[in-house]
Amino acid sequence: MNTATRLMASASFAFVAGNAVADEEFTSKFPLRSCNFTSVGGSPYFPIVPGRQTYYSNAACVAKGDCEDLTELWISMEWDLKRIPLSLGRGSRPIIARVMEERETENGELAEISRNFVADCWPSHDVYYFGEEVDIYEDGEIVAHEGAWLAGRHGALPGILMPEDGFMIGSRYFQEVAPGVALDRAEHTKVDFSVQVPAGKFDHCVEVTETTPLEPDAESVKVYCRGVGLVKDDELELTAIYGEARSGN
Repeated sequence: MNTATRLMASASFAFVAGNAVADEEFTSKFPLRSCNFTSVGGSPYFPIVPGRQTYYSNAACVAKGDCEDLTELWISMEWDLKRIPLSLGRGSRPIIARVMEERETENGELAEISRNFVADCWPSHDVYYFGEEVDIYEDGEIVAHEGAWLAGRHGALPGILMPEDGFMIGSRYFQEVAPGVALDRAEHTKVDFSVQVPAGKFDHCVEVTETTPLEPDAESVKVYCRGVGLVKDDELELTAIYGEARSGN
């Protein structure tokens, strides 16, 4: 995957977060068997709504001279679904995940398209991440699929993209558990603040710092706001929301 501390409303994630803080590590095992996964719903900080699209840009950073290239990102909750067989103990069951497409351009040229597979863990409403298909472009041609993975293949397991309605400072957990391929992890670093971006002013926001052991020096800071979702991704700022009006805080 981005202050007054609020207790976890999600019982399943409270267990995860507690382990993460106590062990001073990032939790990689989650209570999957207690979830009834659905392809709609999500967290107030990560809505899974088919047809919803958000648009981000670093235009402000470029205008200030702090960024050289114009980066634009469209995130769309598609109507498409992905069936993923998931092994749980001695048995297995299919997970029907929503396809979330991310389309990124650099200076107007297509740079990457990824199709991410997400699902809501009912009744907790933690949002789980089951993998992604990745196409990386150069000069209009696909040149790589770096970072692609799928839960259930080659030892990969689901991670948590966003817990339900509540945050504990210091909570740490893996968002992707694909050894050697994708091991993004998140830490809650700030809660309950406001953010002004081109799309408007949003309250009740949280900050999540993302790292990965595959690139020890890399770090990304994301901001999510209640009723809206992702608002900032490093220099990228939410500029427009399509397909759904802004939810109340």
